[in-house]
Amino acid sequence: MSTPTFLAKSSAEENTTPLDKGTYTPSSPSDLRSPCPMINALANHGYLPHDGRNISAADFSSAMSLVGLSPFLGALFSNAVFLQHPTPSAPKPSFVSRLRAIFANPWELLPHRLGVLLPGHLRMQTDLAGRKVRVLNLDQLSLHGAIEHDISLSRRDLAQGDNHTSQADLIEQILGASSDGGKTFSMDDLCALRCRRIETQRLENSELQYGAFEHELGCGEIALLLKVFGDGTRVRCDYLRAFFVEERLPVTEGWRIGRRSWWRALGLVGLKWTVEKVKRRIGSV
Repeated sequence: MSTPTFLAKSSAEENTTPLDKGTYTPSSPSDLRSPCPMINALANHGYLPHDGRNISAADFSSAMSLVGLSPFLGALFSNAVFLQHPTPSAPKPSFVSRLRAIFANPWELLPHRLGVLLPGHLRMQTDLAGRKVRVLNLDQLSLHGAIEHDISLSRRDLAQGDNHTSQADLIEQILGASSDGGKTFSMDDLCALRCRRIETQRLENSELQYGAFEHELGCGEIALLLKVFGDGTRVRCDYLRAFFVEERLPVTEGWRIGRRSWWRALGLVGLKWTVEKVKRRIGSV
């Protein structure tokens, strides 16, 4: 695989100038990142704090709107991760306390399994309006069993030692999945890739955790790639090369970043429609 010319720049050289929003600057060893390439790309471009620290739900929602998600879908994704993740040792809240929490924060109705905040790890920060808001660091998104799950396209499973870092061999598999000579990835290409990953991990990971919940997330990731960077059925290979190899938004290649008008933004119904198409191609697990 040829090395892109812009990789010839040293990270040290790129990090000597202040980061403006939209400027791609790879993460440094002191920056925190997540197991999600999309979140990392938004941080690498400064749409989220580049150091990956003290990020609020509003920060996430604003950044996600720039890749074409509707305000509601962006807020749903963003607020879900700020819920407290259930643990076996945590006492079950009473009906009254649960009701009180929902009145205070309607997002409490979402499945708490999606949340990454553990008991005792809740941190608050004052926003620009003087309100106390929850914040988290990007590495907290690595919590296994929340939005991070086994059989990622670009990461190993937790039981294999590192569910956080992108793996060059897995990215090579992604880039080799195109059936038209490296021009585009079709929905069928990406679904076939996930089928191969499922088959491989069932053989290689005896502690695999991959049921209906994880499968829904995995199919959702394919749907997002197709809808955010493509037309819903096909996406350009050079777009996904930039996205997975460098965790960079493919603006240089021609993709356009920015908020979309309400009829073009990706909403919950549009995403779910595409997820169901992906699931039909892959089958049940």
